Amino acid sequence: MSWKITAFADRATIEHALIAHEDALDWDPEIVISGCEVAEDKPDDWRLDAWLDHKPRKADTNALAALFSGKAPSFHVEELPETDWLVSSQQDLEPIRAGIFHVHTPDHPAIEEPGMVDFTIPASQAFGTGQHATTAGCLAMLTHMKRQGVIVRNCADIGTGTGLLAFAALALWPRTIATASDIDAVCPAVVESNAKLNGITMGEGNGELVMTVAAGMDHPLLHARGPYDLIMANILAGPLVSLAPDFGPALVPGGHLVLAGLLETQEPAVRQACQRAGLRLAARMVNGDWSILWLRKRRNWSAI
Repeated sequence: MSWKITAFADRATIEHALIAHEDALDWDPEIVISGCEVAEDKPDDWRLDAWLDHKPRKADTNALAALFSGKAPSFHVEELPETDWLVSSQQDLEPIRAGIFHVHTPDHPAIEEPGMVDFTIPASQAFGTGQHATTAGCLAMLTHMKRQGVIVRNCADIGTGTGLLAFAALALWPRTIATASDIDAVCPAVVESNAKLNGITMGEGNGELVMTVAAGMDHPLLHARGPYDLIMANILAGPLVSLAPDFGPALVPGGHLVLAGLLETQEPAVRQACQRAGLRLAARMVNGDWSILWLRKRRNWSAI
């Protein structure tokens, strides 16, 4: 059985707790949390949910309480029936349109519309079915970059999840060499299955995708296949700040970096870290509360 702990508070309080969670270096990875608004017509009323695979202990609730500055809100604890909650939560997701892309689960039909690229992404244990604002924002940003004349011959999708952003890059730049990585060992099987479903060829050549398990940029395959014209990373603000010094050297001069997974309030810290790594802002989009950044490596920049 699994358990859930829920707390209700105003938006600023929950967002502060989510940021504190990202900054908590000793956070128990067995406690998974998320935050969202309670209802569309109540934008300032938010909830924080925490999922555990065991009955919550005092140490667990203390860890959650420590995320809040001042007095923590009250916690509601409930036992959940045996099920894969990630898959269950995604099964009824509606299709989305972002840029030239239409993304849907197998429960919904594909579209045949001139100029649109259709992807079928089943609900799975990996992040990135397209419905989250950060993923949709990345699809829109990649479309914008293509329309601005960006040419990509070699790209990497860091923290790929389902593989969707790598698939999108291959659709926009069909001759690119694509590499995808994720820290989660479940992802290679998910990406390979999704690639087969969407006609993406797994392999090392032009127009093909290679998948590996890696923490950030620190992997021999990622080093060997770089430097890249384009790196995409839809993860979290904390890891983006930490990885910024690695992104710069991994890009060719003038190369492109697309970042997502950061709230607008976290954007200054991410941009500052990228600036120190020789990256300048080319464009930004906001989707809901989330920022999507397109940055470029300075042509005359070199690490000191």
